Amino acid sequence: MIDKNVVRTIVEEWLEGKDYFLVDVEISPDNRIVVEIDHADGVWIEDCVELSKFIEDHLNRDEEDFELEVGSAGLGQPFKVPQQYVNFIGKEVEVLTAEGKKVQGVLKSVDGNDFVVGVQEKVHVEGKKRPVMEEVDHTYQMDAVKYTKYLINFK
Repeated sequence: MIDKNVVRTIVEEWLEGKDYFLVDVEISPDNRIVVEIDHADGVWIEDCVELSKFIEDHLNRDEEDFELEVGSAGLGQPFKVPQQYVNFIGKEVEVLTAEGKKVQGVLKSVDGNDFVVGVQEKVHVEGKKRPVMEEVDHTYQMDAVKYTKYLINFK
């Protein structure tokens, strides 16, 4: 089986000096290699083709045959690396907490492993009979939530 670290090293070599970043490398037992990359402005098919050729040039099919797929991280897929959080600051996201609660709001900031989501909630305001909708900031840890993903909105 092809070593995941070998593929990761090849991809990182291609990424040097580019604004792309590596999201994931998966290798199945039958040597199906799936590489996901991302970019703040989206991923171009020409760059996926270029990376695919670069990987093929650095792996030897005579030693071990493989199937290769290079693409972008899916728009509606959960974030896998911190850079994806940074790229979606100011956008609406959905968070599934460790407790299983879904929260939707605007991703406001990212600091290390922490990220802040502004959520519209009913809040009791002193002097008012009825609760008022206000944005409340919630802080989460990337490694403590089940997932965070971009909320595709067709409004």
